[in-house]
Amino acid sequence: MKRVLVVSMTLMALALLAHAHAQQRVSSIPSGGTPLVADKDVNGPVPRLPDGHPDLSGPWLGGGSNADIEREGGLKPGELPLLPWAKELRDKRKEQDEPYVACTPMSVPRINPFPWKMVFSLTPKGVTEVYILHELGDGGPHRVIYMDGRKHPDDLFPTWWGHSIGHWEGDTLVIDTVGYNDKFWFDSRGTPHTEQLHTIERFSRPNYGTLINDFTIIDPGAYSKPVQLKFIARRVRQDVELMEFVCTENNQAGIAGGYKLNAGEK
Repeated sequence: MKRVLVVSMTLMALALLAHAHAQQRVSSIPSGGTPLVADKDVNGPVPRLPDGHPDLSGPWLGGGSNADIEREGGLKPGELPLLPWAKELRDKRKEQDEPYVACTPMSVPRINPFPWKMVFSLTPKGVTEVYILHELGDGGPHRVIYMDGRKHPDDLFPTWWGHSIGHWEGDTLVIDTVGYNDKFWFDSRGTPHTEQLHTIERFSRPNYGTLINDFTIIDPGAYSKPVQLKFIARRVRQDVELMEFVCTENNQAGIAGGYKLNAGEK
C-alpha cells in the first residue's frame, strides 16, 4: 500500500509540474526570469544604424500578444470588434487545442515569455531586409521583411507568416503584411482571423529600453472594423543570448516521446 501511495503521489507531482509549465508558457508577458536592462539605463539614448535610423535590434521581451490579444493590446473586455461567428468560434476554442502548442508557427503579433530580436541586413543603400528571430519559435522561428521597395505579389499563396514589406517613416519602422493563412490563433484564448487578414506594425523606440509596437488589424472577414492595438517591449540585457529551442525535442508524445506507430516496437 505504501508503495502504491508513493507512486501515486509522484505521478500527481509530475502532473502538477507539467501543468505549471504549460501555464507558464501561455501566460501574459513579459514574465520573470529574463534579465532586463537596469532602470537607470532605460531612458538612455537610442542607438542608431549607419544610415541614421534607430537600431531596433534588441534583444527584447514582450511587444505582442500571447494569452489575450484584447487585454494585452490595451482594449477593455468586449471591445475587440469580432463578428458574431468569430466571437462564437473564439468562445468554443480550448487553450490545449491551439496549433502553436503542436509545433506550428505562432505568427503575428504573437510573442512568448522569451527574448526575440530584429536583425538588419545593411548595404551602402541602407537596410534591405529585416529578420525577426524568436528564441522559442515553433515550426519556423524566423520572419523576413523586405525593405527594398518591392510590392506584395498578386498571386500570394496563404502562409503562416504572410508576405511582409517594410519602410521607414521618420524614425518608425512600418511593416505591412498580407497573405496569411487562417490556421494560427492570435492568442491562447483562441482569437481568430481569416485569410483576408492584413496587418500593419509601426515599431518605434522612444528610448534605449523601450520598443513600441502600434499594431493594426484589418480583416473584414472576422472583424467589423479595423482594430488598433498597442504593445510594449522591454529591452533585455545585451549579454543575454537567444537559446536554441527545437520544438519536437521537447514533445512528450509521438516519436519525440519514444512512442512508435506499431505496438511493442522499440
